[in-house]
Amino acid sequence: MGNLCCLVQVDQSTVAIKESFGKFDDVLEPGCHCVPWIFGKQLAGHLTLRVQQLDVKCETKTKDNVFVNVVASIQYRALADKASDAFYKLSNTKSQIQAYVFDVIRAFVPKHNLDDTFEQKNEIAKAVEQELEKAMSAYGYEIVQTLIVDIEPDEHVKKAMNEINAAARFRMAATEKAEAEKILQIKRAEGEAESKYLSGLGIARQRQAIVDGLRDSVLGFSVNVPGTTAKDVMDMVLVTQYFDTMKDIGASSKSSAVFIPHGPGAVRDVANQIRDGLLQGSSTKE
Repeated sequence: MGNLCCLVQVDQSTVAIKESFGKFDDVLEPGCHCVPWIFGKQLAGHLTLRVQQLDVKCETKTKDNVFVNVVASIQYRALADKASDAFYKLSNTKSQIQAYVFDVIRAFVPKHNLDDTFEQKNEIAKAVEQELEKAMSAYGYEIVQTLIVDIEPDEHVKKAMNEINAAARFRMAATEKAEAEKILQIKRAEGEAESKYLSGLGIARQRQAIVDGLRDSVLGFSVNVPGTTAKDVMDMVLVTQYFDTMKDIGASSKSSAVFIPHGPGAVRDVANQIRDGLLQGSSTKE
C-alpha cells in the first residue's frame, strides 16, 4: 500500500538513502516521506545510526616469543551528515574495521614482552582507536570507544606464569617464616640467659646463706660448749649433713642414683676439702 501511494517510513535512529534513476539523491531522516517511484525515485537502503559493537580476536606474538590472543571491542556508528559516504564507500564495514585492528595490534604487540603487554592494554586500545578514527572518518563512521577486553596467552604459558607466581609467594612465605623462627630463637636464648643469670644469683645467695648459717652455728656451739674448736664443730655438722643426705636419697623412690664416698672415713676428706675451700676464700677476701 505504501509503495502504491509512494509513501515510505523511516524509523527512529535510522536514515534512508534515496536514489533517482540509480544515482544518489538524498538522505531521508526518520519519519514519513514521499518517494514517487513513477519518476525514477527509489530507496537504495537504510542505514542505522545506533552504536554498534564489533569484537575482534587477533592472534599475535610478543617480543619474548609468546603467542597470545588479543580481544578488542570496537564501538562505532555511522554519522548522519556523512550517511552517503557510510552507505556507498564501504561494502563490508566490519571486515574493514577488523583489518585495521589486526594491523595495529600485530604492529604493537611484537615490540613488547608478555608482561609489558598486559600492563599496556590502554596504550594498545589508544593506538587502535587513533588508527581507526583516522581511517574510518573518511568513510562516514565515528569510533566511539575501543577496548582491549582480554589478552589470553597459551594455556601452558598461563600455567607456567601461575607456577612462577606461586613459587615467588612460597619463597616469600618461607623467608617470613625463617625470620619469625629467628626472632623466636633470639628471644628464647635471651630468656634462657636471663634465667641462668637469675638462677646463678639465687645459687650464690643460697650458698652465702649456708655459709652464714654455718658460721653462726660454729660460733654458737663454741660459746656454749667450752673446749671445742671450730674444726670439731665443722666435722660434726658435715657428718650430720652427710647422713641426712643419705637418708633423703634412700627415702625417695624417684631419686636418681648418686655415688658418693659412703665410708665414715670419707667424711673427714669431705670436711677437709670444704674447710680448705672456706679458708682459701677467706684468705682471698683478706
